[in-house]
Amino acid sequence: MKRTLTSILVAAALVLPAAAAWAQATSSKSAGTSEEVVKQRFLQRFGEVGVEGVSRTPYGLYEVRIGAELVYTDEKVSFVLDGSLIDAATKRNITRERKEQLLAVKFDELPLNLAIKQVRGNGSRRIALFEDPNCGYCKQLRRSMEGIDNLTIYTFLYPILSPDSLTKSTAVWCSADRGKAWDDWMLRGKAPQAKSCDAPMQELLALGKKLRVTGTPTIIFGDDTRVGGAIPADRLRQRLDAMGKAG
Repeated sequence: MKRTLTSILVAAALVLPAAAAWAQATSSKSAGTSEEVVKQRFLQRFGEVGVEGVSRTPYGLYEVRIGAELVYTDEKVSFVLDGSLIDAATKRNITRERKEQLLAVKFDELPLNLAIKQVRGNGSRRIALFEDPNCGYCKQLRRSMEGIDNLTIYTFLYPILSPDSLTKSTAVWCSADRGKAWDDWMLRGKAPQAKSCDAPMQELLALGKKLRVTGTPTIIFGDDTRVGGAIPADRLRQRLDAMGKAG
């Protein structure tokens, strides 16, 4: 069974009680606390959980990056927050915004030859989507995108939900008109005709893994920002409009 980040932290806290004494001894040796000291205290308490970095935040906590996840702790690592940090004044989800920043992808470095390209209007705004054919939220996102013009859509097939996802994705890629085959399935429920060809499914899966795409849909905008999950139509239009103005 796959262990969650929460279960790892809890288990480590239970089996490493001596770490608290170590942290207290370490803190007494230094008047200031650097990110590296906090990182070492965190590792002493929780073991090798894949900490990629620690940063001090403006709100009195330390951000600990573990893979694509974020947790927060105090300088003595006495407490750990595993969840979203919200700015009470602005209601902004600080954790979500920070994740988007850390997971930003340079759009021009994407291997667009592996994507299904669809152009609407003048195609001036660009968006890339990682989608699974059996993903309900992907279909919801596609419906939200109907009627949005002047857009170039690059769809990276990302069959991760079931063996059937791979079958459908391969059939779409091997279709004479990939964009039409994808829309027929995602918007109209018309299954792609089973076909086989030299489809780059393994390359697409490797690309998603490299970019830390852990769920579908994942949206990468032309301004290099990234959003995980389907977003409401109004928010999607706002992001695209902002991109157009910036360009």
